[in-house]
Amino acid sequence: MANTPDMAPGRTTRSARTTGNRAGAATTSAREARLEDQVAQLQDDIKAIASTLARLSNEKVNEVRDVAKSEARHLQRQGQHVVEDVQEQASALEQQIKDTIREKPLTAVASALGIGFILALLSRH
Repeated sequence: MANTPDMAPGRTTRSARTTGNRAGAATTSAREARLEDQVAQLQDDIKAIASTLARLSNEKVNEVRDVAKSEARHLQRQGQHVVEDVQEQASALEQQIKDTIREKPLTAVASALGIGFILALLSRH
């Protein structure tokens, strides 16, 4: 076999180069398609993660809101109990003062006059 310029070693024919270019283009196109698919998959994954985070944060917000409402109701009940206790103590003190005034009316009047006099002196200064 004779070496011709078309068959020289290290040289490729025009049809071989065209076939090689087509194969390279097909490979590049396939790579681009795979990359686009991967990017689309990543976008879907990111959307799913964002959706999950939003759902979890909403659940936590609702949970914290429920706990806060429960604590507010508990504190309100405690406040009502404190008010009732103070009212009972004030009522008992009032009754005790009335009983003392009935038992010792002169002492009560003298005490009231003394307290009034001291308050008058303090208000002048």
